[in-house]
Amino acid sequence: MTNHTFDLAVIGSGPGGYVAAIRAAQLGLNTVCIERGLLGGICLNWGCIPTKALLKNAEIMNLLNNSTEFGVEISDYKVDFAKVIKRSRDVAGKMSNGVGFLFKKNKVNTLKGDAVIKSPGRVEVNDIDGNITDIIECKNIIIATGARPRMFPGIEVDHKNIITSKEAMIQKEIPDSLVVMGAGAIGVEFAYFYNSFGTKVTIVEMMDRILPVEDADISKELERHFRKAGINLVTGARVLSAKYNGETVEITIEKKDGKQEFLTAGLALNAIGIQANIENIGLENVGVVVERGFIKVDKNLRTNVDGIYAIGDVAGPPWLAHKASFEGIIAVETIAGKNPHGLDYGFIPGCTYCQPQVASIGMTEAKAKELGFDVKIGKFPFTASGKANAIGEAKGFVKLVIDAKYGEILGAHLIGPEVTEMLGEIGVAKNLDASAESIFKTIHAHPTLNEAIMEAAAQAYGESVNI
Repeated sequence: MTNHTFDLAVIGSGPGGYVAAIRAAQLGLNTVCIERGLLGGICLNWGCIPTKALLKNAEIMNLLNNSTEFGVEISDYKVDFAKVIKRSRDVAGKMSNGVGFLFKKNKVNTLKGDAVIKSPGRVEVNDIDGNITDIIECKNIIIATGARPRMFPGIEVDHKNIITSKEAMIQKEIPDSLVVMGAGAIGVEFAYFYNSFGTKVTIVEMMDRILPVEDADISKELERHFRKAGINLVTGARVLSAKYNGETVEITIEKKDGKQEFLTAGLALNAIGIQANIENIGLENVGVVVERGFIKVDKNLRTNVDGIYAIGDVAGPPWLAHKASFEGIIAVETIAGKNPHGLDYGFIPGCTYCQPQVASIGMTEAKAKELGFDVKIGKFPFTASGKANAIGEAKGFVKLVIDAKYGEILGAHLIGPEVTEMLGEIGVAKNLDASAESIFKTIHAHPTLNEAIMEAAAQAYGESVNI
């Protein structure tokens, strides 16, 4: 057993934890990051990064299947699915190693094991057998333990036939059929991925549309493209049970009218939600307050206990890597006395990386109207975009929700080619308090996809010349 003294102990090395640890070291704090698994946490190893690698393969599959549109005849090809999976794992491994490199570069100390907060300013690290390996005395603690898939009664997840997102990205073979339970970003992305490889996919969603947190127009457009791709959508239905009978998975669902239906598939993916990793980290030892399953924090990510902070998924929604990273920086700069600006939780970008891609920031049209705004709506379809047509991806649209009185951009909702890359323009504009008019008065290079944002802003004011 080894004793240590640090200014800051960060528990967890995901996109919140590792960013916090590095920023703390940059600010001169003697910092240790404790991780029980692989550096980079879920995002780098089992979430954001490896799934995007898989989705690139899906994009290539769709390109191959539609190559004749580009004048290329491909009579035959073979899919090495094991190599598809291996590429994804290799990408994840490379990024995880990159965190290790950054820790060394910034002189962040690391310890392997399970961290338990014993008292304010004291953390113990245990090995896999529960033996104490390290005792840390520290001035501050940041909890960045993340979250995991939520389990529900009746859904008998065995990680082989009824699986979570982790198993979904390491399947050895392409399944013949798959039922995806839940139509948030995770469910939608895996539905798109497996459909691209020929799997018969059904999505079951309790709400009345897929991606229910998005603007209704976005959901409607994505549903249209998914149905065209052969994905079966069952909305307004609750999963009552999912069981493996030895041959197939049997799923019982209940519609809003109370009628039950039965589905069968080779695999079922539980993508209904997440729950915070708050167990066995010592919260009860120090009296950290938990609300609705997540650690309660203030605008600077402070818990109710002096010197203890919480960031990322464990501190509540939205459950996004970039939100966790931003919170990590706020927490560390607060510790360092920098008095950082808080995070505007109403304007955090969200992205779904299926095809067509979905990206959004700010209020939906319905939310803006609910809050009493008189809104202008600017909308521009990619069918009118020269660049989108040139690359063969003339799908979707850009939709801007604008305050009619002041021209403030209240929200942006995009579906189409590379819109997850385009969204940054709106984020910068909002951060600088730019008006919608300033967007379309700014020259955008032609031909580019970003012109669609300019055109949508212009359309709201009746000044678009391309629709």
